[in-house]
Amino acid sequence: MNADAAARELRRDEFLRADAVWTAYHGMTGDPATDRIFAVVAGDEIVSLARCRHHPDGYEVDGVFTPEERRGHGYAGQVMDALVEACQHDTLFMYAVLELVGWYRKYGFVPITEFDLPPKIRERYAFAHGELQGANVQPMKREPARLKKRPAGERKPC
Repeated sequence: MNADAAARELRRDEFLRADAVWTAYHGMTGDPATDRIFAVVAGDEIVSLARCRHHPDGYEVDGVFTPEERRGHGYAGQVMDALVEACQHDTLFMYAVLELVGWYRKYGFVPITEFDLPPKIRERYAFAHGELQGANVQPMKREPARLKKRPAGERKPC
């Protein structure tokens, strides 16, 4: 892990910086009206991002992204630590890529059925018609709780 890198929540005036990093991740953007964006910043560069979006019926975590050239330093873990710590009082939902389900479990997320998602969050994958396996995602939920910190040696770089 880079000692110069620090995780923090971005201010609204910094959202465009996050958008510039997310262009490589499905052209995603942040919305100051609904989003809390967390970043790991090394020097003046954003090296990892995660978003918590407020829907009318719940909170969705998505946009967890580290540019390929910055991977392998544990930045995704740092940004998830910051997001979960800041949002620990809320129930969080997400669609995890199947290969990362185990990784998200470390942050307290557990697999749920698609129909256990709040309706507005479920709408994002309505095109799958209940066949999320084909969309390569698993709905997950995290109940409100403090993040149990793991010793640094237990973290695997993402």
